[in-house]
Amino acid sequence: MRERDDEWTGLMRSAIAGDSAAYHRLLRAVTPVLRAAARRGLARAGQPVDQSEDIVQDILLAVHLKRHTWDVTAPFAPWLFAIARNKLIDALRRRGRRIFIDIDDFAETLPGETPTETASASEVAAQLQTLPARQRDVLQSIAVDSASIKDTAAKFSMSEGAVRVALHRGLASLTAKLREQ
Repeated sequence: MRERDDEWTGLMRSAIAGDSAAYHRLLRAVTPVLRAAARRGLARAGQPVDQSEDIVQDILLAVHLKRHTWDVTAPFAPWLFAIARNKLIDALRRRGRRIFIDIDDFAETLPGETPTETASASEVAAQLQTLPARQRDVLQSIAVDSASIKDTAAKFSMSEGAVRVALHRGLASLTAKLREQ
């Protein structure tokens, strides 16, 4: 570990001094280590590791853009791993707290959709007759005849607000009666 850090530090010093071949060797040397660290970090967070390459690219880009901030008297690895840790955290924050489960693993155990119970037209019509006249007329006009609230209000000489109230009360009453059955 110490030898690797010394090698990386030497390569980075040479790169800062203008040696592009040393910089290329440094990037080739750190990439597999960064890839493994990104994969471990994603796995520890319960995330799929397929995003590790994006994180590695973010790290390498940050190293390239911020290499002038590295202190040439300090070891390179702690600086690099601080950037790597921050880029991993950024990636995890962007993803949010998600748990990834392959739906195919549960296809046999997932229940199908529960069919929704519906009342027949004759049942609805029979229950509609049990409503107060105003609610029944409003429901008939809006739900059955597809009239607008404005047209229904004009038809029954009511305000639009009163039509909405009658509609809401009629629907609530009708729903409660149909659930009782």
